[in-house]
Amino acid sequence: MWLSNFTLVLPDEVVDQGSVRIEDGVIAEIRPELVEAPTFDGGGRLMMPGFVDLHGDMIEREIAPRPNATMPIDFGIHELDKKLAAAGVTTAYAAVSFATESVYGHVRSLETTSAVIKGINSLRDHLLIDHRVHARYEITNIGAAPTLERLLEDGFVDMVSLTDHTPGQGQYNDIESYILSMSERRGITREAAEEVLARRIAMRQDPDIEHKLRDIVGLSLKHKLSLASHDDDSAEKVAEMFDLGVTISEFPVTLPAAEEARRRGLWTLMGAPNALRGQSMSGNLSALEAAGASLLGIIAADYHPAAFVPAIFKIADVASGGLPAAVAMATAGAARAAGLTDRGEIAVGQKADLVAVEHGAVHRIRATFRNGRVVYSDGTLHPLMAMAA
Repeated sequence: MWLSNFTLVLPDEVVDQGSVRIEDGVIAEIRPELVEAPTFDGGGRLMMPGFVDLHGDMIEREIAPRPNATMPIDFGIHELDKKLAAAGVTTAYAAVSFATESVYGHVRSLETTSAVIKGINSLRDHLLIDHRVHARYEITNIGAAPTLERLLEDGFVDMVSLTDHTPGQGQYNDIESYILSMSERRGITREAAEEVLARRIAMRQDPDIEHKLRDIVGLSLKHKLSLASHDDDSAEKVAEMFDLGVTISEFPVTLPAAEEARRRGLWTLMGAPNALRGQSMSGNLSALEAAGASLLGIIAADYHPAAFVPAIFKIADVASGGLPAAVAMATAGAARAAGLTDRGEIAVGQKADLVAVEHGAVHRIRATFRNGRVVYSDGTLHPLMAMAA
């Protein structure tokens, strides 16, 4: 099957009126010219590799769209699958948490999180895109360690991140903001929020935290999983995580943390919504600032997968390497950080995971291909052979 008349975003260049031939779900040939009688004519639209999302928090909203409205897990996974395909994501790591103390505790219990992880694994062969599991281990929740250890040993987890949401550091280094946010989001008094604050800080003093942390890290490395740290707020924190075996620094809070991550050869991951908005939702490091300083290696959906495409164009304006470099942050960079070498580039031998994008005032995804098969189309990109038949 030939896809022709696309503006191809290749690893190091952008090729107008290019063509890609697909055989058995793999890219078999690339030409910098038009071909006759293609299956799809792109009409000059951009073609990028399918996005590889290493951190997507969306599954929780699909199974619990409101605090007291819980949906069946299988239903939620299928609904998310459709939305991700429409957003151009072809490989997705669902970031599921063991964090009952969070404001999302009703969907981050051991039982619910385990069920979501098992559900993703059981449905994996029946979904539009490639779904994987990113287990977020809240290090103060040591009661979750045995459950996570079993899931790791059973091969149900594909990536692990180490998170520490203790107030006073990381994402929540502003105590006053934490209290106000907790009071508003939980609908509780300031006094009650301060009690939550004190309890969270006290939890961090448990001496078993470090022992359990090293157990989880050891199992992750044993199974050759990518290991990430979360919300690094200083060069010292990055160094500590690096020494544990971390290879990805997720959502660094400060510029010095991002600089240290780069110095140590870590992948630095930040949210596409941050890049699109031009600022962090929490007032932390801007993804565009990191990109402009050559400190950004990966963008992830975080909480909004539709942000991938507009974020790529925002980053392309400030990052060295322009559009190919910006696209790589959502594709090849993410894939390599996760240990995946068979996807992420429009290159011979790579999976035919592709996204057709209409460049305009509002950038639109017109079609998504996974393994050469259309898994999403808005009807704009027509198969010419079918029309002629």
